[in-house]
Formats: sequence, structure tokens, C-alpha cells
Amino acid sequence: MENKKYKTKDLIGRFIPYFKPYKNVLLLDLFCAFLTTGCDLILPMILRFLANKGTEDLSSITVQLIASLAGVYLVLRIIDAIANYYMTRIGHIMGARIETDMRKDAFDHIQKLSDSYFNNTKVGQIMSRITNDLFDVTEFAHHCPEEFFIAGVKIVISFILLSRINLALTTIIFIFIPLMVIFSMDQNRKMKRAFKKQRVQIGELNSRLEDSLLGVRVVKAFANEDIEAEKFTQDNRKFLGTKKETYKYMAGFKIITCIFDGIMYLVLLIAGGIFMMKGLIQPADLFVYTLYVTTLLATVKRIVEFAEQFQRGMTGIERFIEIMDSDIDIFDDEDAKELNGVKGSIKFKDVSFGYNDTDKKVLSDINLSIKEGEKVALVGPSGGGKTTICNLIPRFYDTTEGNIYLDDKDIKKITLKSLRKNIGIVQQDVYLFAGTVYDNIAYGNPKATKEEIIEAAKLAGAHEFISELKDGYDTYVGERGVKLSGGQKQRISIARVFLKNPKILILDEATSALDNESEYLVSKSLERLAKGRTTLTIAHRLTTIQNADRILVLNENGIVEEGNHKELLEKKGVYYQLYMMANEIA
Repeated sequence: MENKKYKTKDLIGRFIPYFKPYKNVLLLDLFCAFLTTGCDLILPMILRFLANKGTEDLSSITVQLIASLAGVYLVLRIIDAIANYYMTRIGHIMGARIETDMRKDAFDHIQKLSDSYFNNTKVGQIMSRITNDLFDVTEFAHHCPEEFFIAGVKIVISFILLSRINLALTTIIFIFIPLMVIFSMDQNRKMKRAFKKQRVQIGELNSRLEDSLLGVRVVKAFANEDIEAEKFTQDNRKFLGTKKETYKYMAGFKIITCIFDGIMYLVLLIAGGIFMMKGLIQPADLFVYTLYVTTLLATVKRIVEFAEQFQRGMTGIERFIEIMDSDIDIFDDEDAKELNGVKGSIKFKDVSFGYNDTDKKVLSDINLSIKEGEKVALVGPSGGGKTTICNLIPRFYDTTEGNIYLDDKDIKKITLKSLRKNIGIVQQDVYLFAGTVYDNIAYGNPKATKEEIIEAAKLAGAHEFISELKDGYDTYVGERGVKLSGGQKQRISIARVFLKNPKILILDEATSALDNESEYLVSKSLERLAKGRTTLTIAHRLTTIQNADRILVLNENGIVEEGNHKELLEKKGVYYQLYMMANEIA
């Protein structure tokens, strides 16, 4: 999606619907903008009236007249202050709410994306898109309609008022405004590209930082702090380079503004002087004219300078839309139904699977039937498709060809939520969320009572060590559970699945990274967990699956052997060789 080009009008068209819930706030904001604009434009007319009055008859200027004009202007200033307060406070809150809505939509969409998206996209880039890239949307959402509305009102009213003073001079002055816009367009386009590059690079910087911090122990173990520092320095310098490029185009904008600023005042000085010399404009009118031109130039200058904020906002919106346009590969069919009363039988029928970025198939024409409550183990060399088979059942990926059935129902005809609700997964790499032990177990069923959570911990063999922790179930586990041992984390993850109470259980090398004592404790917990459930176990340690009802041996050719431990040893085939090799290593 990053290579797709979006036109500004398309980006604005996609952004405008976010104003809909706040249209009343926006309309009131624009009304306030109109009031502040009116206040700015009326002052020169008051001064013109006073100057002309004094020129005609100085004695007509009385204290009462001055007081009346001052009173009118004071009221205008009070209105201006109230309107500006509303625009600054409520307008910004509206922008922040729109930013919040967009961030929620982006997060919700990301949650629906398949594993393929996360395999090909850096987490740092994703984080940058839903945090940093949307920061400027608050300012954009508030100021964009406001600035253009104010500019439009000021230009139109200024043109009308100035034309009434002197149409010829007004025509000459206004010829330069479209020229300024035309000369600014090229810099505008370049600035947009520069901001896009800046956003991409800050995402890379975030990715580098995240990678180094998550792998900090590996970095320290290999004493490679200098290497990581050099990598970060390189990315940091690239980011500096993109900012330099951005500032170059911003400076170009500034030059264009200054040049046209000078030209328009020069024209006013020369043409105005000639017109006044020939009696085509009064001195007081030229003074007021100058005030209006100053206001007009300030407005145009403000719009030109707003182009920086505009492009920042456009870049944030574009990066947001790139996420929203990422295809959701895994979704509920229109006729998908809730899964109820699950028994747990699974069937693969002519299933093939290959990743999108390669033509090679991981699985080809797999046919497999697993009975309700059956304990099936998957063994074989890496790359044989064991994990892929297990990932297809909860639809982390969809089959390239063929179908998978749960209780004789095609899993694509089952809602994703109800399908995954009935599948429990225990992996080798346990992920615990930053929070307490209690929070992490409760993740399996957020509605569970404290008693149910403690019971799940007891079934997982975790209650004893949890009770010995400083704060028991309220102990903070640290990011990714860093404060706990591997065996402790694994038992907490098992307690989480106990609490979920699924009918189907997938054990993905759940004990392979543990020491002997932890493996023994976790294996006992897994035996209790697997009782009464259809269980698929991926294992490299063949000793852990000898009691399986059935063992499937997979390699690049698919399922090459099938049977229980004793039957497969008697065949003296692939499983026998794997078993003998494991014994030799042991």
C-alpha cells in the first residue's frame, strides 16, 4: 500500500466523513471565525470614517464621536476575544476527537489483518502510523476549514471594499495573488513528498529502537552495544537528512512570500502615489487602502505558511489511509454462523497452502481426520508444515486450496470470534502482557471471578509459586513477563487457557525451551489441560508425545507416516530414525 499514490482531493474526500459527528461544533467554529474576521475588517473602515470626517471638518470630531467609535470597537474586541476562545479551545478538542476516532479505526482495522501483514510490516512502522502520524491531524482538522474559510471571507470582503475605494488599483493588486499561488504550488508538492519521507524514516527509527530495546539482553550478551549504537546513528542521520530536505522547501515558501510581499507594497506605493497625484484617490482612502492590503497580505501569507501544517496533516492522513486500505484477508463470510455446542472433530480435505510472497507450497493436498477428544502429535523436520497445519485451524491464515471442517462445518462458514473462542493455544514463546499475574490469567476469560482464576492457576500448577511471589496474584510481571522464569510464564499461559476452557487445544512446542524440572511441571499441567479436549501437539522432543493416540510424521512431502509410538517404531521408517537420533543426542 505504501507505493500507492493518493491525490490531495482523494485524501480530503476520505477525511471529511470524520467531521460528521462534530458538524455542529464545526459550524459554530466557522461562525466564530467569521466574527473574528469581521472584527479585523471593520477597524480600517472606522479609521477611514474618522479620517474623512477630520479632513472635511476637524471641528466635527468630538469627544462623544470618539467615545462612540471606541465603544463600537470595544464591543467588537470583546466579541473577538470570546470567538477566539471558542475557536482555540473547542475547535482543538474537536480536532483531538477526530484524531482519537481515526486512531481507533486504525487499531480496529489492524486487529483484523492477517498474520501475513505483520510478517511483512515492521511493528515500529505500524506504531508510528497510529501514534505520531496522527498527532498533526488535531491541528489539521481544526485549522484547515477555519484557515481557508477566514482567507476566503477576508479576500472577498477586502476585494469588495477596496474596489469601492478604487477599482483600478484593486485590480492591479489582486493580479498578483493568483501568481503567488501558482509559484507556491511547486514548492507545495515538493514539501508533501518531503513530509512523507520524514514520516517513513521516523517509522524506521522507531523500528530500530524497538528492535534494540527488545533484544537488549542479546546485545549485552554479545557486547555489541557499539554496533547497535552505529545502526541507530545511521537511521538518526537519515531522519536528519529528511528534515533538512523539508526545511529547504519550507524556506522556498518563505522566499516566495517575501518576494510577492515586497512586489505588492511596491505596486501600491507607485500606483497609489500616481493615483493620488492625479486625484483618483484621497489621502485618507490611500491610508485605509494600505491597511486593507496589509490585512490581505497577512491573510495570503498565513495561508502560504499554513501549507506546512496542511502538508503535515495530509501526510498523516495519507499514512492512515494506507493502513485502512490494507486488505483484510481473513474475514467472516456473509453467511457465517456462531459455533455452539462444539464437540471437537477436525477434518482437512485436499488442503494446500503457500505464502503470498513465494510460489512454493508449504502444504499440498493434505487429507486428515481427527476425532473428538483425540490426542494427535505432529513431528518431523522444520519446514514440514507442522505449525502451518495448526495455524490454519484458527484461521490465522486461510487455505490456498481445499477446506477445513470443525464438527463437519466448514470453518470459513463459522464466525472468527466463535471459532477462535473454542481453540486454546500454548506456544513455546509465551507472551505475557505488562500487568499483574492476575491480569494475565484473566485474559483467558475477562468475565471470570477471582475464585475461577485461582482454580485455573491451581489446575495449571501455578498457584503455589504465585502465592510465594511478593504480591501474590497482584505481582507485576514486567514487560513480556521479564520478571518470571520460563517455566513460571508457561504455567501462567496454561492457566489462561484453563480459564478459557476451549474444546480444542494446540500445543506448539510448549516445553521445548524449558529445563528438565520446569518441563516436568509444565508437562503435568498440560496433561491436565488436555484431558477431555481434542489436542494437537507439535513436538521436537519425542519423549513428550509417546502417549499420543496418534502421531503424524511430516516432511516436505506431507504426511509420510501415521500411527502410535509403538507402531511407528516397528515400521523403522522416518519416525524411527528421528527417535534413534534423539536418543543418540540425549
